[in-house]
Amino acid sequence: MKLSGLKKHLRPLLLLLVAVILGYTFWSSAGLLQLGAGLALFLFGMQCLEEGLRDLAGSQLERWLEKSTATRGKSLLFGLFGTFLLQSSTLVSLLTIAFISTGLIQLAGGIAILFGANLGATSGIWLLALAGQNLSLSPLALPLLVFGVLMGFNGAKSKAAGRILLGIAFIFLGIDQIKDGFGSFGDAMDMSELRSEGMLGALLFVTFGILITVVLQSSHATLMLTLAALAGGQLELGQSLAIAIGSNVGSSVTTAFVGSLGGNRSGQRLALAHVLFNVVTGVLAFLLLAPLTWLVHWLVTPVGLADNPMIQLALFHTLFNGMGVVLFWPIQGALANALVRWLPEVEEPAVLITDMAPALPTIERTHARYLNERALDSADAAASAVLQELRHLGRLSIEVICHALYLPVEMLNQPRVDESQLQAAPDRHALAAEVLYQRHIKGVYGDLLSFMSRLEVPLDEEHQRFWLSCQVVALQLVDAVKDAKHLQKNLGQALHGEPSALRDTYVELRRHLIGMLREVRALGSLLGGDLPEEALVARLQLLDESAAEFDAAFRQRLFAAVRRQELDGLQMSSLMNDLGYVSRIIQSLRNVLQLGTEHGLFDAREEDAPALILP
Repeated sequence: MKLSGLKKHLRPLLLLLVAVILGYTFWSSAGLLQLGAGLALFLFGMQCLEEGLRDLAGSQLERWLEKSTATRGKSLLFGLFGTFLLQSSTLVSLLTIAFISTGLIQLAGGIAILFGANLGATSGIWLLALAGQNLSLSPLALPLLVFGVLMGFNGAKSKAAGRILLGIAFIFLGIDQIKDGFGSFGDAMDMSELRSEGMLGALLFVTFGILITVVLQSSHATLMLTLAALAGGQLELGQSLAIAIGSNVGSSVTTAFVGSLGGNRSGQRLALAHVLFNVVTGVLAFLLLAPLTWLVHWLVTPVGLADNPMIQLALFHTLFNGMGVVLFWPIQGALANALVRWLPEVEEPAVLITDMAPALPTIERTHARYLNERALDSADAAASAVLQELRHLGRLSIEVICHALYLPVEMLNQPRVDESQLQAAPDRHALAAEVLYQRHIKGVYGDLLSFMSRLEVPLDEEHQRFWLSCQVVALQLVDAVKDAKHLQKNLGQALHGEPSALRDTYVELRRHLIGMLREVRALGSLLGGDLPEEALVARLQLLDESAAEFDAAFRQRLFAAVRRQELDGLQMSSLMNDLGYVSRIIQSLRNVLQLGTEHGLFDAREEDAPALILP
């Protein structure tokens, strides 16, 4: 508690300290203020551009993605043009990790998208280099600002298109501000004095490029700064080339960090592929810095651009990224296979809940596994992530219900129910279902609701029905666990008691529920497979009939036991209540299966896509 309280108070203090430092820096230097404002405008423009394109695409994004990644060549073009539009190779890489983590694309296609993203990253630097040092982009930005605002008053699609125009305008304004900022304090920050002769000097500026890219979370922003400094004379050409190499390597740091956080192996493989591509390409470019520099000079001299360092920087950036694509393109398949070997799938345990420790003062909750934040940028990517998390919640729910019955989860996989286990008294150290609910259900359910509430992508009618069904499925699973919590109290007391009619009746109730759980899991394994829908409906109907027959017969036996004075009225009332809990548990799980069948929650996106409730 003390540590969490310290963190809670430390964060605002650090933010305040950063604000004070920036405030003093901006007050003491007008040039730094212009530079900071330019960076802010540029990054904000990228954000507007991303949001506008996402809102304009809406639920069509996934269809475009499917068509655009059908082959490796198309995947390369998708990454190239996607980075050209969003002006952020880091963003495209993170989106690709989200897509591959949720099964929308395959690993080989994701690798090709990364190649295209690295090539597309050269587009922004070419735009600024071609614009030249003396050409201001502000006159182009001003009408875009006006039209962007006006379009925001004419419906959702028009507003999204207007946001795209605003994003482009802010990017243009940011570029001009960055150039002006460097021009204002050029003498105070003249890095040309830092000579970069030799490998050590070049390595210094490569490191500088990596650090700036990691801080700004954008290789585009680093290259914009580099071009502005180069145009203002604060950098030499050799220094800027080294920074460009570092910016490429730095752009993979964020991808690697985000990919390593998730539990999905596919995303981790793609993140590693991005790191390998950028690092290997960067190392080769660094080792071949002198030959590549000579090649750039040789290419620009015939067209009269030998004195234009900005064009030379843009050409160098394109050349070494293209060199990387040429190097890696023939080995895509081998690289994908190697990544699978290096990062094999983590074998799913047969049982998720294995902790048997007593309740602790501070509950360490289980949290969601598959809810990648970048998946929120796409309706289908988010939906696929939610389906995986619903499967996780479904497994946890079934296991908590087994624990509420004081039965091992392994009994669900046994060929037949072990009668001796049904008759056995509960372990004295067994955890209460309430403790298991707090530890393993509540956190995952809360994460699911929070994730679904943060989805802001426009949804068509089909997606809206899908999301509503997902919310109902999660609620039904949680309701089943809550009913199991209520059932456990009387069940435990009866099973701990001496042999009696009451104990035998609770054993019968226990036998019925574990049998229904086995049937629910068997049905879950069929969903999303090749079994005809009519057969699934027939199995669900059989499940309903079996539950109804047991309820009617159980009530009759209770009344007969009371007449024979084997049970009294109070015992019968408890048993009737607990029968209600058992019926609601079965009905909730049956509703999950029904919703999955009706609304396509179990439609497999891949041939080996898992069923929702099955391990």
